[in-house]
Amino acid sequence: MINLRDKGASAWAGWNKPQRSIFAVLAIAAAALLPFAGNFSFTSILNTPISSYADVLVYPVGMFVLMALGLNIVVGKSGMLDLGYVAFFAIGAYTMAILGTHTSLNTWEILPIGIAFAMIAGVLLGIPSLRLRGDYLAIVTLGFGEIVRIIALNTMKIGGPNGIANIPNPPSVFGIDFNIMTPNSFYWLVLVLILLTIWMIRRLSVRRPGRAWEAIRQDEDAAELMGVRTLRYKIWSFVLGAGVGGAAGVVYASKAIYISPDAFTFNISVLILSCVVFGGIGNIWGVVLGGVFLAYLPERIRFISNARQLVFGLTLIIIMNFRPDGILPRKKREKPLKSQEKSGAANV
Repeated sequence: MINLRDKGASAWAGWNKPQRSIFAVLAIAAAALLPFAGNFSFTSILNTPISSYADVLVYPVGMFVLMALGLNIVVGKSGMLDLGYVAFFAIGAYTMAILGTHTSLNTWEILPIGIAFAMIAGVLLGIPSLRLRGDYLAIVTLGFGEIVRIIALNTMKIGGPNGIANIPNPPSVFGIDFNIMTPNSFYWLVLVLILLTIWMIRRLSVRRPGRAWEAIRQDEDAAELMGVRTLRYKIWSFVLGAGVGGAAGVVYASKAIYISPDAFTFNISVLILSCVVFGGIGNIWGVVLGGVFLAYLPERIRFISNARQLVFGLTLIIIMNFRPDGILPRKKREKPLKSQEKSGAANV
């Protein structure tokens, strides 16, 4: 049976740097033109029945991809299970809502503040909890996610169950307007954040943090015995993932202009984790594909009302049975024995 993934990987490995650069530019250009895909008759099938296609590209598709990439740093790179990732999303969104409605700061000024607050929350959660492993860590992070939501629900100074309304949109940049009537602008903003996140992950993966995360994921005890400061690098991954979630929250709040605690339930954390597992844990492009699929499918079949959850669940079960490691699983290292046999054959 032909393995298309392996053929694609070998073809990519055979390209030189200019060819890869050209392909990357074309892929980014195609992604940037996606909002216009629903305007043509031969692509009208892409249009969603209730929300506009351009709005769906921003949320949930773009936001899910961005948050899945952030969660992949924690789950895919470091091998830690985080069930409360929605908390960082909520912290970024409430930072935007509170500062945007009570100060003169605009979205671009609030964005780094929201990221910083989410990263601080990651440190505060990570230092005491990352000494735990497996199910215990998952339970702690799940509790943290619920704590953040319940605090927002019961704190009347930040709207309580009524939430916060009249959140300002971002000001224009380079003549590009950001308001509820221009979803394409928000999509391009989210696309820029996704590209920056991918660039950050790829840069770190080939440096000391990436090697440390790989060692921790494979065997944390062995990594610690080899001198890897496991707690430090686990906090690094947690904080970076939190920062990406905070950035997504700021953009979401400025696009939605209204937020409430109901938008930050445990279900969001499960869906984001599903994007990572479904696409392929640890594989950037698999996570992107998983995020697009799991965010877009429920919106596309929304016309069948409650039955769409059944279709969604059946789709997950069927695909995960055929691809248990995800659509695009992490590339496995070749066995040392094979490499030794090849080198031995070359020396003969």
